[in-house]
Amino acid sequence: MRQGLGTQLRHLIDLLDGAVGAAYEDAGLAYRPRYTPVMRALESGEPRTIGQIAEAAGITQPAATQTVALMLREGLLDASPGVRDARQKLVRLSAHGEHLLPQLRQCWQATRAAADSLDRDLPYPLSEALAQAIAALRTESFGERIRTARAATNSNKETS
Repeated sequence: MRQGLGTQLRHLIDLLDGAVGAAYEDAGLAYRPRYTPVMRALESGEPRTIGQIAEAAGITQPAATQTVALMLREGLLDASPGVRDARQKLVRLSAHGEHLLPQLRQCWQATRAAADSLDRDLPYPLSEALAQAIAALRTESFGERIRTARAATNSNKETS
């Protein structure tokens, strides 16, 4: 039986995140792979809002909110009220987060090399396929595609 797209993607993420998580452990870091997009968005030292982090990291705002909350609890980030709007948090790397950056950058470099190696072993680079899939879903969401498929299925049943 062929697995569905969602099942395949979850399995792929499990394989990738598990290996990356183990690489952080091997480097002596208590760090989760899901933190990387936020760390990279903040590594310049400029404080950012959650929305700015989400945009820079290419993740949803709820994902950014959840990840930032975890990272604040673990002492990787600091947050302060916004200058113009105190309800808006400005987030930056903490001293601990800054201290980890050199080791993290080494891990990220090794991870990038491993991803490039995987791309070379495939008939079509996974990174390109993912970028094209994301672009296609920005043009027509998966929800829209499901509704179109459902409508087509329903109209086929009616004409049978």
